[in-house]
Amino acid sequence: MSNEEEVQNNYNKENPKNNQKKGNNEKVKKTLIALIVILVIAIVAGIIFGIFKKQNDEDKKVDYTQLITDIDEGKVGKIEMTVGSTSISVTYKDENGNIPDEKDKEKTEELTKNSNIPNMEVFMELLQNEEIEGNHIEFKQNPKNVLLSIGSGVIAFLPTLIMIALVVVLFQMQGLGDKGKIYDPSVSVDKISFNDVAGLKEEKAEMIEIVDFLKEPKKYSKMGARVPKGVLLCGKPGTGKTLIAKAIAGEANVPFISMSGSEFIEMFAGLGASRVRKLFEKAQKLSPCIVFIDEIDAIGSRRTSNSGADTENNQTLNQLLVEMDGFETDGGVIVIAATNRPEMLDEALLRPGRFDRTITIGLPDITDREEILKIHSRNKKISDEVDLKSIAEDTAGFSGAELENILNEAAILAARKQHKEIENDDIEEAVKKVTVGLEKKDKVISEKDKKLTAYHEAGHAVVSRYLETQDNVKEVSIIPRGFAGGYTMYKTNEDKFYISKTEMEEKLISLLGGRAGEKIALNDISTGASNDLEVAMKVARDMITVYGMSEKIGPMSINLDKDPYQMQLLGNNLEDEIGKEVKGLLEKAYESAQDLLRIHRDKLDKVAGMLLEKEKINEEEFKAIFEE
Repeated sequence: MSNEEEVQNNYNKENPKNNQKKGNNEKVKKTLIALIVILVIAIVAGIIFGIFKKQNDEDKKVDYTQLITDIDEGKVGKIEMTVGSTSISVTYKDENGNIPDEKDKEKTEELTKNSNIPNMEVFMELLQNEEIEGNHIEFKQNPKNVLLSIGSGVIAFLPTLIMIALVVVLFQMQGLGDKGKIYDPSVSVDKISFNDVAGLKEEKAEMIEIVDFLKEPKKYSKMGARVPKGVLLCGKPGTGKTLIAKAIAGEANVPFISMSGSEFIEMFAGLGASRVRKLFEKAQKLSPCIVFIDEIDAIGSRRTSNSGADTENNQTLNQLLVEMDGFETDGGVIVIAATNRPEMLDEALLRPGRFDRTITIGLPDITDREEILKIHSRNKKISDEVDLKSIAEDTAGFSGAELENILNEAAILAARKQHKEIENDDIEEAVKKVTVGLEKKDKVISEKDKKLTAYHEAGHAVVSRYLETQDNVKEVSIIPRGFAGGYTMYKTNEDKFYISKTEMEEKLISLLGGRAGEKIALNDISTGASNDLEVAMKVARDMITVYGMSEKIGPMSINLDKDPYQMQLLGNNLEDEIGKEVKGLLEKAYESAQDLLRIHRDKLDKVAGMLLEKEKINEEEFKAIFEE
C-alpha cells in the first residue's frame, strides 16, 4: 500500500461518515453499472432477435388480398389467431387438398404462413359465409399470452429505463469531486520536509512565509498582512514541483489534498465545476490545509468562445476563479498549483488575489545535483569508490526525477550482475541507457556499415576536439544503442545558462562533423546523419529567428506560435531572407567541419581504426591519440 492510500485510509477511519458515504456511493455506482450493462445486452439481443424474426416473417407472409382469394378458392385449411391480436397464422392444404398432420412439423411449417388482418370483424363475417357456402376451414382461437404481453411492455419501456439509469448515474457522479488524495503529515509515517528536497534554496526560502502563515496565521493578520492565497510552481517535468508542495505541508504539519487538473474534466457538462466546489468544500473542513492541483493548465488554459468541450472547460475555470476569489483571508487554505506551460494559463487566474506568486523551479546545478544524488542514494548500497560529485558533473541538464531514475537503473543493473554494491560501472551504464538507449551487442552489422559508422563517429569526436567551446569527448562507440548506430558522449565541465554565438556556430560544426567524416574518408554520405541534420537545422533556425544572431535579419525574435501574423508585419520577403541565412549557416558549418578533418586526416583515420578494432574508446584512449 502506498503512502497516499495509507493516509487516505487513516482519514476515512477518523471520518466514518465520509467512509460510509464513499462506500455507499461505490455500491450504488457498481449496481448502476451492472444494470446498464444488463439493459444494453437485453437491447442488443432484442434487436438481433427482432431482425431475424422480421426477416423470417417477411419470407412467410401472405398479403390480405391474396389470403381472401386463397380462401375463396378453397386452398386454406386452418386459421389460428390470438385474442386481441390482428395477426393470424394460416395453414394451407397440401397437393391432395388435405390439412397437413400436426405431427409432420416440417410439412406443417412449410405450408403455414402469417397475415395481418386490417378489420377483424369483416374477416370473421367472411369466414362465416364460407362455412355457410360449404367451404369448411378449421378455426382456432388461443387465449392472450400474459408473459408475452409483459415482455412486450418491458421492451417498450426499455428506453425510459435507460434514461432513468443515466440520470441516476449522473447525479451519483456529482459526488466524485471529493476523490482528491489526502496526505496528512500528522499521521503519515513517511513525512516529507524541506530536508528531503535537495537544492532549490531560493524556492524554499520563498515558501517559508507560507509555512509560517499556516503555523501562526494570527501573527500576520495582526499586522494587516494578506498572505498569498495561491502559489504557482512553474518548471520542466521532474524538477520537484509536487515534492516541494508536499514538503510545505510537512513543514507546516497540515493536510495536503492533491488532485490532477485532468480529474476535473468530464464528458458530462457541469461535472468539472461541481468537482471544484467539492474540492474546496473539503479543504475548508480540513482547514488549515494545502490544496495542490497538478497540471493546472488542463483546466486553467485561456477561455474561448467556442462551444462543446471548450464550454465545459470554461465553466470549470470560472468555478475555480470564483472559489479562489471567495477565500477568507484567514481561512487557512492555500492553493499550490504546478504546470510546465505557464504561457497557456488564463490571465484572470494569475492576477493578485488568486495566484499571487509565480515561482519558477529550474533544472538543478552541479551542487544541487550532488545533493539530489545523496538523498536518492540513502536507501541504496553504493560502493565507497562511487564519486557522486563526478556523476553530478556528467549529468548537466538532468532533472531530479532523471537523477533518481539513473540510480534506480544502476541498482537494477547491479542486482542483475549480482554485485554486492552499486559500482561506478553500473552508474555509467545506467546513464548511457537513459540518455542513448539499450546497448545491442549481439546485433549483426556488416563490415561496410561498421566502417561508415566508425568514420561518422570519429568525425564528430575529432572535430569537437579542435573546437574551443565544445565539451571534451568522454566516450566514442560504434555499438548500436537505441535507434543510434553509434554515439559520441561528451563530458560536461560546467552548467551553462547562456550560449554565445560562437558556441552555437561551433555546435553546428560539431553536429555536421559526422557527415563530413563520411564525405572525407569514403567520398560518400549516408542516412546516418539524419538526426544530426535535424538538430543542426533547429539550432540554425533559432539563431536567426529567436536569438537575433543574424546581421542581415537584425536583432529580432520571431515567434509565429504566439503571433501567426508577425511575418506579415515584417514584410513579404523576410521568409526568403531567413531561409538564405539558415542555409548559409549550415553550409558554412559543413565546410568548416570538412576543412578541420582534411587538416587532421591522420587523427580521423586513427580514431576510426581504433573504433573498428575495439568498438569503443574511452576518454583516456581518445586523449592518447592526440598526445602522440
